[in-house]
Amino acid sequence: MSDGPAGHVARSTVRPYGETTQHAPLRTFLRTADGVSVDFVYDPPAVVYDASRPPSGDLVFVVAHGFTGDVDRPHVRRVVAGLRRHGAVAAFSFRGHGASGGRSTVGDREVLDLDAVVRRVRDLGHRRVVTVGFSMGGSVVLRHAALHAGTVSAVVSVSAPARWYYRGTAPMRRLHWLVTRPAGRLVGRYGFRTRIHHRDWDPVPLSPVEAVPRTAPTPLLVVHGDSDGYFPLDHPRALADASAGHADLWLEPGMGHAEHATDEALLDRIADWAAAHARAA
Repeated sequence: MSDGPAGHVARSTVRPYGETTQHAPLRTFLRTADGVSVDFVYDPPAVVYDASRPPSGDLVFVVAHGFTGDVDRPHVRRVVAGLRRHGAVAAFSFRGHGASGGRSTVGDREVLDLDAVVRRVRDLGHRRVVTVGFSMGGSVVLRHAALHAGTVSAVVSVSAPARWYYRGTAPMRRLHWLVTRPAGRLVGRYGFRTRIHHRDWDPVPLSPVEAVPRTAPTPLLVVHGDSDGYFPLDHPRALADASAGHADLWLEPGMGHAEHATDEALLDRIADWAAAHARAA
């Protein structure tokens, strides 16, 4: 079976944006350490912005989407647009998602995808790199900060699980069917443009809650909605407890899950927190 994007024919590597300068839009493919092609989009800070929050030239937000998302999904682009009011934004599609190559390992080798993006924005001259992950992406930013210490300036994990193999809610039981069953993987490929690897984890990767202590002293923000239908509040509380006090925990009243539930006001608050806490790394 091909590892190319579902429903797509072979395409040119010429992207809609040309590679020019740090301050120009850029779209290209990056190559991960294990050879996977990752679709990457870089947007400079928005030209029109709130004068009370001028964007910082050295600050970049790296957006790590949730499972079955990709860089062109409207909910991901909305997050990008919100954060661009505060700084540059780099977004990408995880392996197996959208136009990226490979197959999804549902949070394991995706750390390599994120690391390729972090390295690229550093090459573009950004001294303060803040990773902002949602759901699966939230677990990836935690594990990346633990496994690649000192490479990012701050971490924001939104709607992330604390532990693997959680099946305590109906949405997570459906997700496990999608990932573990051949019929589910077909639905993922042709229904969600997500190609999922058929092999089980071996070895099982470091869990998010195990990763959190290793992220210190990098500033960490854990954000979770009290109406999240995927992961109940014991998940963010476990992540915060594992930090031994170095993480900030925001439990958001009425908020659901991940990008779809993250409104502009929350994006502004996240960006303000990041600008205040991110140190040049």
